[in-house]
Amino acid sequence: MPARSAPETRDENGTAVQGATSRTEPAPAPGGEPKPDSAVVRDALGVGIAVGLSGFAFGVTSAGAGLTLLQSCALSLLVFTGASQFALVGALAAGGNPLTAAAGAFFLGVRNTFYGLRLSQLLALPRYVRPFAAQWVIDETTAVALAQPTRRGVRIGFTVTGLTLYVLWNLTTLLGALGAEAIGDTDAWGLDAAGPACFLALLAPMLRTTRERAVAAIAVVLGLGFLPLLPAGVPVLIAALAAPAVLWFEGRRAGRGTAAESAGESGRGTTDRKGTDR
Repeated sequence: MPARSAPETRDENGTAVQGATSRTEPAPAPGGEPKPDSAVVRDALGVGIAVGLSGFAFGVTSAGAGLTLLQSCALSLLVFTGASQFALVGALAAGGNPLTAAAGAFFLGVRNTFYGLRLSQLLALPRYVRPFAAQWVIDETTAVALAQPTRRGVRIGFTVTGLTLYVLWNLTTLLGALGAEAIGDTDAWGLDAAGPACFLALLAPMLRTTRERAVAAIAVVLGLGFLPLLPAGVPVLIAALAAPAVLWFEGRRAGRGTAAESAGESGRGTTDRKGTDR
């Protein structure tokens, strides 16, 4: 039997290219160019170190809310999602019911599930690795991974960010909980704002298009508007509705534009036929 030739594809100029195979690499990030591994590691370390140090703020805030050293460290080791951890200890510090506080933290952490759906495709990890990698699916690892144009870059960015952040976050949580007594009134320092500030610093450079800025602006309005009305975590879920709302509006506007073009072409066609009949 004669050997089968490789499938033929054509480049953008129409020239036949032999041996081309389908790409399994993730789609490049918008405006992204392939990066050397050292650049990916440098970016990942920068994010991991910057955000990891804010674990100190969580340790201090957690101790100020009445949690023991063991409880504070267990939260960072097992939960490992800063927004949910701050929401939990913030609700407890305000005198909230522990179950309600835990429910709010849980709802706030639901967003990591959606991150995981996307990252599972980009990382393409073996099944036995996925349960361990799932522990590192958070805002920061997702932001770094999605910014990479190749699967290798995605894996390096995710792993280095996750490892650096996990180690530093837990270490600084321990130091913060131990040093809470020396700091005194933790509320006066406003350390609970460190987590959201780091998240905003990560998010801002990613808002490149008008659509992304519109989604962010509407999400801010929804989140802040419902913050005093609903339990912790729920306003974040409502703010997530900004994305489908903007997409729906754009689709509706595009549909109107298409309908107007069709009507215009139909009108021109009718005029042309009348002119021909004459």
